[in-house]
Amino acid sequence: MIRQGLLGQLITDLCALPGVGPKSAQRMAFYLLQRDRDGAMRLAETLLSASKKIAYCEQCRTLTEDKLCRLCADKSRDSSMVCVVESPADVWAVEQAATFKGVYFVLHGHLSPLDGIGPEEIGLNLLENRLAAGDVGEIILATNSTVEGEATAHLIAEMAKKYQVKATRIAHGVPMGGELEYIDSGTLSHAFNGRRQV
Repeated sequence: MIRQGLLGQLITDLCALPGVGPKSAQRMAFYLLQRDRDGAMRLAETLLSASKKIAYCEQCRTLTEDKLCRLCADKSRDSSMVCVVESPADVWAVEQAATFKGVYFVLHGHLSPLDGIGPEEIGLNLLENRLAAGDVGEIILATNSTVEGEATAHLIAEMAKKYQVKATRIAHGVPMGGELEYIDSGTLSHAFNGRRQV
């Protein structure tokens, strides 16, 4: 396999992206260099600028180029309702649903004692400061439905209880358009346990 010089380095660096294997990286590199050099230059300039200017929002910890992200700076949003998510990508996912009008707190991970990730590493001290300030009325736990995500949600719920803040968990279960025979037993169990009156 020929992997030398700048072309080889470009392919190797593109492989660092999640979900991009050697063949995909090779296709991207050849496309940019053969058919879209202007696009390659724009991409390089944008990546360079983003890596220098984008940091964490001082309030919710999502990615932004300002001190406060556009969501935290938006006075029309309900700052007493805080949705806790694991990553900035989760903020984008919830926002695309266009139903949540509160604000966020991004953990940048979940509790994982085996990996040395405890409450401090995911910013729970900062979240506790917000709860202690008394401005939060409800905390919505939108961590992933994994063992670590559930453990993280449980710890945050206990923290909320300490400050008399209502803690709710997003529903997990059968997706829209899903057929029961194709749903795994864990998801189906969650759906039955989270049932509500109609």
